[in-house]
Amino acid sequence: MDIVVVKVLHIVSSTFLFGTGVGTAFYLLFASRRRDPRVVAAVAELVVLADWLFTATTIVFQPLSGLYLAHRLGIALTTPWLYWSIVLYVIAGLCWLPVVWLQMRLRDLARAAADRGEPLPLRYDQHLGTWAALGVPALFSFLAIFYLMTAKPAVG
Repeated sequence: MDIVVVKVLHIVSSTFLFGTGVGTAFYLLFASRRRDPRVVAAVAELVVLADWLFTATTIVFQPLSGLYLAHRLGIALTTPWLYWSIVLYVIAGLCWLPVVWLQMRLRDLARAAADRGEPLPLRYDQHLGTWAALGVPALFSFLAIFYLMTAKPAVG
């Protein structure tokens, strides 16, 4: 496959991955602040769908295309900027795995509360706090990855 095509797909894929993460986090946080279980359930349903459609596919594609590019360009995986990008990507991925489960749980809790005509339960807020806390290291990991991939500094 043409290396330029793979580079473009790698960049577009990273844009989808980062954009979906920031966008869905924004919508779920602000919907949750409304405290209306019907609104939260509807938004959480779409957040989960977006995560499966965009995040899950790009989280797989990114390392595959990145490894392909490194191989084709002759860049060793131990090159500092690439090595630390990989480490940060693993950290972000490890944060994302429980986030997916939490989002599905948030959706289910909101849906159940809406069906019963009740407010969001305390467990919802507990899960939301954990979800937000996991988003912080993932966000900063991705920001650092963008920097490393763009600047390619000689970090050690």
